[in-house]
Amino acid sequence: MGDDVQQGPGRGVEIRAITRDELADWDRAIALGFMRPHVAPAREWREALFEPGRMLGAFDHEAPGADGRPRCVATFRSFDTGLTVPGGALLPVDAVTAVTVNSTHRRRGLLSGMMRHDLAAARERGSAAAILIAAEYNIYGRFGFGSAAPLAGLRVDVLRSGGIRAGLPVHEGHRIDFATPAEFRELGPGLHERWRPTQPGAIGRFDAWWRLRAGEIDLPGFDRKQGFTAFHRTADGTLTGMIDYTVDDKWDGAYPDCPLTVRDFVALDRKTANALWRFVFSVDWVRHVVAANLGPGDPLPLLLNDPRGARSHEEAADFTWLRLLDLPAAFDARRYEAPGRLVLDVTDREGWTAGRWALQAAADGTGRIVRTEEPADLALDTARLATLYLGGGSAAALADAGLLTELTPGAAVRADTLLRTARAPWNQDSF
Repeated sequence: MGDDVQQGPGRGVEIRAITRDELADWDRAIALGFMRPHVAPAREWREALFEPGRMLGAFDHEAPGADGRPRCVATFRSFDTGLTVPGGALLPVDAVTAVTVNSTHRRRGLLSGMMRHDLAAARERGSAAAILIAAEYNIYGRFGFGSAAPLAGLRVDVLRSGGIRAGLPVHEGHRIDFATPAEFRELGPGLHERWRPTQPGAIGRFDAWWRLRAGEIDLPGFDRKQGFTAFHRTADGTLTGMIDYTVDDKWDGAYPDCPLTVRDFVALDRKTANALWRFVFSVDWVRHVVAANLGPGDPLPLLLNDPRGARSHEEAADFTWLRLLDLPAAFDARRYEAPGRLVLDVTDREGWTAGRWALQAAADGTGRIVRTEEPADLALDTARLATLYLGGGSAAALADAGLLTELTPGAAVRADTLLRTARAPWNQDSF
């Protein structure tokens, strides 16, 4: 691999998969890349995540370290997971993370080399798409990624909102109980796996994720203080929801002014969600409820006596980005809320999704996409198609912004009718 993708002046930088005994060097490069050199080594976390061939590093042979070995100057990691698509199917995707390039080695093609190698390998493994969380908006579009599942958080002033409205439906005889970290670790994964197919854009949580949040793994720099986890059960004892939150001890003189921050919220049905929100808004001393990551269109403001008590969280923005790798696999997997037919002319710098494609959805919600020679209705690049794929993007808005081209009048509106979904895509997990 190294000879094929070497980059940099004098071809002195080699990109390759790291070995387990290079984890310490790789971890040090991540700290430098994220400008956190003060953070202690995350040995336990890196060991838990190590998978041969899926952690890449760029090694500078012309600038060895004190031990004489080439210095690791860039990092890249990917892992396999399932992405929930409209209709509940889990699409096999390549999740990209830990992408860094040391500031001393920018503009040498290191990110491009690592990304292209990983995406090509993902296609060979059968991944229909790749996903990532973008630290900066303008980095990943050139690799075919498009913003596909934003986050939309809220800050709610409890007094101004008047709390949760009375009379909202809840499960008769339900109960909410605090859980220990051990109970969270034991019961949380199963609950999450039952919830995941209900939410387009959701992804899986690997075992180390649960171990970290239960306090079983130490990750320096991961400031997760002990909070409160509560489970919701129906009258027959069935677990249907979970909330995890912290409360800051803040006072305005003799008056409590505490913010409650929701870190995790899982509800299998609307009645469970109503009960969990009512519980949250009943916690003593809490003046503000902060939920930084909710799905777009979450009905929480409408549950309040005064929706004006809720305002958007300052971190609301694009979040999960998607790169389509196999159009037939991706579009055949999802479901469609309205029948229709559309011909797309797709451009792709890598050629993987490029060409003329006919997308057709039937009245039963199934659909397929096939190559065609017919005249196209819309022309767009693969990044914009990724923005539309999960059902949250607007083809009409992209057309108005000059980011796709209508070749047939009204085609953008037809695309929205075909692809948009009632439940907006949402991924609550960074990775």
